[in-house]
Order: sequence, then structure tokens, then C-alpha cells
Amino acid sequence: MVVSLAGRDILCLQDFTREEIETILKTAEMMKIWNKIGKPHRVLEGKTLAMIFQKPSTRTRISFEVGIYQLGGYGLYLNAQDLQLRRGETIADTARVLSRYVDGIMARVFDHQDVVDLAKYASVPVINGLSDFSHPCQALADYMTIKEKKRRIEGLKVVYVGDGNNVCHSLMIAGTKLGANVVVATPEGYEPDKKVIKWAEENAAESGGSFELLHDPVKAVKDADVIYTDVWASMGQEAEAEQRRKIFAPFQVNKELVKHAKKDYIFMHCLPAHRGEEVTD
Repeated sequence: MVVSLAGRDILCLQDFTREEIETILKTAEMMKIWNKIGKPHRVLEGKTLAMIFQKPSTRTRISFEVGIYQLGGYGLYLNAQDLQLRRGETIADTARVLSRYVDGIMARVFDHQDVVDLAKYASVPVINGLSDFSHPCQALADYMTIKEKKRRIEGLKVVYVGDGNNVCHSLMIAGTKLGANVVVATPEGYEPDKKVIKWAEENAAESGGSFELLHDPVKAVKDADVIYTDVWASMGQEAEAEQRRKIFAPFQVNKELVKHAKKDYIFMHCLPAHRGEEVTD
């Protein structure tokens, strides 16, 4: 079956079928090989991607800017000071104007509704480069890495330990759609969004995978193929950082915890990492 994603927004991976996600991963794998062997793949020749950053970034900016360049296009970096949004211009007007000049928009925002509104009013595809609700491109890259390291995704035990945040949401959604056995371990009160838990359970029932939410990190990582963590306090949660360090301390990924995983487990972190907090150095 031929899968076409032309013109689609990437806001949340729940909007995509298993076949569509697998198509994205297979295409990325193919282009990675082409890049390594020097085969031209300038499929975005003459195209421009507007890259809106409300939040600072290292990996997201570099990956998008280098990626669009390697595909033959141009990445236009726009931070909060470059746009009139901070002076009161609406997202709707910004989306409409950008659509007249560029071929796609990537936005890294604080509020997920901002990227949803961009997509609503833009006439070009919009990509979520991170919001407070989801981080779809991160999850796609992570599952591509898992497949490279483990040769498969289906049937693997993928364990996320830490805060039930945006990265956790996207890992849950993609993993359960792809047939993985996803386990999330968080302190009580820091669980993923209830809507995302429901999606994960439904996805798993359809794909043959599974989803489990626990509050015991040791039980969660038992026989894990993949252990994943993220910072305990995300950008914008600095005021809660000290309290979170105390609450999340038992969920640190360290030598004692990973002893319970499979011997050939892999550890993953979306970075930046706070070494000595969510993971030992």
C-alpha cells in the first residue's frame, strides 16, 4: 500500500496510523543511507522552512536547519524577537503571512495550542518542534534509533522513568502504535495526561503491544530493552525544581536501577541532561 503524507501537519503522533509512522521511519532510514554514500537527495530544492523558536534549542534547531539544507532547501530561523507576536499580532495573522512566503512552518512553543492554531490558519504544513503537550519529532528520532540498535521495535520493552511530560507522551503514543511494550514509571501525581494514557491503551490493543503505568521504577525496568529518561523539571518549571528533585530522587537512573534491565539494554535521553539528577554521570 502506498502511503502519502503530502501536505500533512505533524502536531501529535496520535494523528497518524502505524503504517504512516513506519513510512516516515523507513523514508528517514533510506535518506540517512543516501547521505552516507553521497547520493543526492535534494527533494526540497527551492523550498523554504520557517523555523519559529519561542524557546531556546540546541538539537532541534541544528537538526532542522541541517536537515533542510541537506534536502536542498533553506531554513529561516525566527525567534520571539523576530516576529510581531510579542507586540500583539495574532497567531492567525502570522500563520497567514508566513504561508505566502514559505513552504512549511516548524514551531517550538510553550503552549501546544499555539502550534495547533498555527496549523489551523496556515495554508502550508506545520511541524511541532516541541510543545508542552508533545514532542513528535523527538519520538520519531528515538524509535528510529531503537530500530537501528535493536533491529526491531515490535515486542521490545521500552521503559520511560521520570516525569510524565511531553516527551513521555510522544514516546507512549508512537511506541504503542508500533507494537512495543511501553512501561511508564512516575511518582504519584506526575503521571502522563489521562487522555494520552487512554490513547496508549487503545493503540496497544490494536497493535498487539502493551502499556503499563507504574510508580515503582525497579519493577518498571525489569527485563527492559530500552530505558529512557528526561529532566525532572522542564523549561518553565524552574520554580518547582527543588521540590521535584526530592520527589523524583527514587526515580534516578543509576547503576543499581539498570541492574534489573536486560544485559543488552540501551539507555536513552532526549537531552539536555542534568547529570547527577535524573541520571548519574
